[in-house]
Amino acid sequence: MLLAERRSLIIQELQENKKVLVSELSRKFDVSEETIRRDLDRLSEEGIVVKGYGGAVLKEQFGMELPFNVRYKMNPEGKMRIAELAAGQIANGDYIFLDASSTTVYLSRTLRQKSFEKLTVITNSIENTVTLAPAAGCEIVLTGGTVHSQTMSLMGSKAVDSVYGYHVDKALLSCNGLDITRGITEGNDEVVSMKQAIIKAADKVVLLADSDKFGRSSFSQVCDISAVNTLITNMKPSEEWIEKLAEMNIELIYPTD
Repeated sequence: MLLAERRSLIIQELQENKKVLVSELSRKFDVSEETIRRDLDRLSEEGIVVKGYGGAVLKEQFGMELPFNVRYKMNPEGKMRIAELAAGQIANGDYIFLDASSTTVYLSRTLRQKSFEKLTVITNSIENTVTLAPAAGCEIVLTGGTVHSQTMSLMGSKAVDSVYGYHVDKALLSCNGLDITRGITEGNDEVVSMKQAIIKAADKVVLLADSDKFGRSSFSQVCDISAVNTLITNMKPSEEWIEKLAEMNIELIYPTD
């Protein structure tokens, strides 16, 4: 197992259980306890965990928002499948908004390989901007705001206000958690404000959520599931989810092969 993959799995364990033990991780990943301690040292340096005797806990003020470079490496195959399906939702001449999630960066990589006569992309994501800059026929509009280095995005009141000045055909965005009762959730209020503005600016809202997000509830609610028009995921959800989405007339797209 690669180092980055093991650390991503440690983070997933922290998200689910809020704490980890060195001894348990050592057995789970079949590596030495010293190796796990080094992994936790690195995560501590990145501000994700607080180390304690024999293990670590998720940093309280960190909540559920992970640094972009960590999120990008989590479930890459799933995000790529979602990106391939989401690209089929975008037509020539569209005005779209891409949020600053790691999943939309996979989508940007897919769109870069396609040919558009004209595609206008509005985003607060620095990574999306860099990824799509070489794409033929793609016009990129970057929102204003303050650079948030951890998420590689533009945030703050100026960023949110600028979004309210736009109208797009489609908004494609991801989330931290997707719960049947609480809806779409995120790790902090600043991200929530941005996503709420993005949703209001769009005629159609396309949620990109890999299977790890289902059943997860984070700190702040963005909106009810009913605000979504189309949900794209990387595998078939449970029957409970399928029935719920059908009841709400939400289009569900997932790989069938």
